[in-house]
Amino acid sequence: MPTFPEWWNWDLSFTGHAELRMEQRGVTEVEVRAMLERAARFEPNVVEGRFMIHVRHLESSWIVIVEPDADAKLLVVVTVYGVSE
Repeated sequence: MPTFPEWWNWDLSFTGHAELRMEQRGVTEVEVRAMLERAARFEPNVVEGRFMIHVRHLESSWIVIVEPDADAKLLVVVTVYGVSE
């Protein structure tokens, strides 16, 4: 597992948008949490302050977009989606 910043260990929070997309894409909060536990790497997102977390789910590549909330010490899940390899 790569070395993540301090925010990696903060509690997770899910936006309404993330919950909607998760439902549409057939993944649960428990599955997203498991994906994040096995994260391969991360990189900055095009939106400043957000990060793309590269994960695997059911032998496929996925990305979880997160935004650390330093004031609340929460790692907010913004959206989750599968990607083509």
